[in-house]
Amino acid sequence: MRNFTLILAIFSFANFFAQTPCETGRYAEDVFTNFTVTSDITYGQNNSWNNAATVLKMDFYEPTGDTETARPLIIWVHGGSFIGGSKMDIDVKTWSERFAKKGYACASIDYRIGFFPFDSANAVKAVVRATQDLRAAIRFFYKDRQTTDTYKIDTTKIYIGGSSAGAITALHVGYLDKECEISDYLNANTIASLGGLEGASGNPGYSMDVKAVINGCGALARYSWLEAGDIPLCSIHGTNDGTVKYNRGIVNPGTPLMYLDGSRMIHKRACAVGLDHQFYTFSGAPHVPYAGTTAAALAYMDTTVNFVRDFLVRQLGCTQAISQPENSPLQAATLYPINYCDGSPVDEACEIIGFDEIKSIDFSIYPNPAKDKLTVEFSAEGNYSIQIIDLMGRTIVANKSITSGTILSLDKLTSGNYFVVISDEKSNLKGTQKLVIK
Repeated sequence: MRNFTLILAIFSFANFFAQTPCETGRYAEDVFTNFTVTSDITYGQNNSWNNAATVLKMDFYEPTGDTETARPLIIWVHGGSFIGGSKMDIDVKTWSERFAKKGYACASIDYRIGFFPFDSANAVKAVVRATQDLRAAIRFFYKDRQTTDTYKIDTTKIYIGGSSAGAITALHVGYLDKECEISDYLNANTIASLGGLEGASGNPGYSMDVKAVINGCGALARYSWLEAGDIPLCSIHGTNDGTVKYNRGIVNPGTPLMYLDGSRMIHKRACAVGLDHQFYTFSGAPHVPYAGTTAAALAYMDTTVNFVRDFLVRQLGCTQAISQPENSPLQAATLYPINYCDGSPVDEACEIIGFDEIKSIDFSIYPNPAKDKLTVEFSAEGNYSIQIIDLMGRTIVANKSITSGTILSLDKLTSGNYFVVISDEKSNLKGTQKLVIK
């Protein structure tokens, strides 16, 4: 009898280890009680926007006591409008902890932040720098797998994602693959001076391939960068997002910068080209509603984790039942035609929404530095709206229907730096310039 019990125990033990991770509940459930964090791992270095040498670091999360030797990896990218934030932000930290308990390895990365002046061209440069750093982090794990294999990553199962600026970064790594696609913002010489799309942030020569993108309240400069056959995408977004619009609109982290196509536009494009995509809408929710410690934020986080969990489980080929089903998107989204830089045909079937709305007009302000008054002149005829915004994003002066030659009173402004923002009568952003008050 004792021998039979021993044989049965050995058989059961062997059968357990013969099961696939999916069959044990891994990736779908919290199969680990604890996680372990290794902080401040250097994955690269590069020069920041002001040419300061920057060491790039990440925190690595893994299930405590895990014996798996080829684990899926999620690289999380924090938000902060490309001027702030860190790898310890509450949303990416929470995601890393919760998915580590499900059996994933997670990395939360810092990347180069900061840009000035606050205009669309410098914002695009900031996005390029962030994408270069994320690509370096991806290459770091490919290099590790092929050398020391310290982190035990299955490099065929690397996912990238984040919130806000982090989601914008992940989306652009996933779908911006031609330098000519950003030629409306940066010329070839500028792109080359930045190091190209691949960049030089570390680990050259290794792959940058990822399996899917997780988009939390992010956007693309052009929805058309999603093409048939691209990698899968999971998106979460609130309809009342005032920073990165749910649909198409001006991204506004305190200062209006440029038009972006939000998750609703991306979803419609994904459907149009047959891209594997799941989308969850938070009706009435603001920007990144799941980041915080309030009861509402925690509820949003639970929904977000469950929705991303279901997406990843499906990507890994597991068959666990869906716990947070995709819901119907809100608001109408209309695709507009794009002239593809590689010569592909225009989307003729889509309704035309002109692209003049993102092209800045030439305007001048003088004197600058100024003291009491400011004159504004435009190169094109018409009526425009003007805002003067401080560095905290507060509107100090606002005038509608001004024409070239208008003189503005600056009696509400104290000494310091400001931004002059010009929009047309339809509230389309037309240009931004720095203003110094003496």
